[in-house]
Amino acid sequence: MRKRLMIFGTIAALTITGVTYFLQTSKVEAQEVKLFKNPQCGCCEGYADYLRANDFTVEVNPTHELVAMSRDAGIPDDFQGCHLAFVEGYIVSGHVPVNTLRKLLDERPEIKGITLPGMPMGSPGMGGQKSEPFTIYEVGKEQPQVYAVE
Repeated sequence: MRKRLMIFGTIAALTITGVTYFLQTSKVEAQEVKLFKNPQCGCCEGYADYLRANDFTVEVNPTHELVAMSRDAGIPDDFQGCHLAFVEGYIVSGHVPVNTLRKLLDERPEIKGITLPGMPMGSPGMGGQKSEPFTIYEVGKEQPQVYAVE
């Protein structure tokens, strides 16, 4: 009986050790985001907090060159968002919901990035109620095209 308990104890210990190791090594690392925003913009800070709450690591960089940076990134003026972020080689402009951001990072399409133009009410980091679905556009082709509706 004592021998069986020792064998059972050893098996249990090895199993727990293996499961613990698996859980520690299979954690997804937070994706790093460099977010550029106008220095006075509070909703951009709200968006950065939203990304942090969804397991992203965010570095916020105030700038007065946001429009020029967005143009240089290939985002037409009418499609620019409130801030500009860089994540894993993509540009993300505006208050893009995290589900669409994760879709971009999972699918890895051959585009420059995505944008949610303007400052839609109810979008992540913005106040107010969402009044209609958000249309997120892909950028990097001749004309921005719909990437997702959320």
